[in-house]
Amino acid sequence: MKTFKLENEPKIESGFSTPNHYFENFSERMMLQLPEEEPKVISFFQKRKRILMMVAAVLVIALLIPQINRSLRTSKELDATTIENYLSYQSNMNQYDLINALDTEDINNMQATVALEDKTIEDILATNANLEQLILE
Repeated sequence: MKTFKLENEPKIESGFSTPNHYFENFSERMMLQLPEEEPKVISFFQKRKRILMMVAAVLVIALLIPQINRSLRTSKELDATTIENYLSYQSNMNQYDLINALDTEDINNMQATVALEDKTIEDILATNANLEQLILE
């Protein structure tokens, strides 16, 4: 194979050439060709900014409603049923410990006036098999 020497081979000239003194005043000529007033740019979001803000607000509110509802629903106060269930099933307190812990004001607050007819009381005593247990308590 024949050796190739870059300096000895004929060079191919490019087909492009620049005129003489073309780049001397290029920036001045370019600035003269530009329009003096810049075109007004209208953003896509500028027209619909108000609508987008409303949609974003509705979305935020929709996402926060379950959280707010959950925080309002869980109160820190215990209701009477929860306390009664805890004392009945989870605690090792019996009825005598509970009676000793109550003072007279608590006992007076618990007293309820229930108007029972004699016939209702007779029916309960007649149908109840644990009558002796009720009497002993």
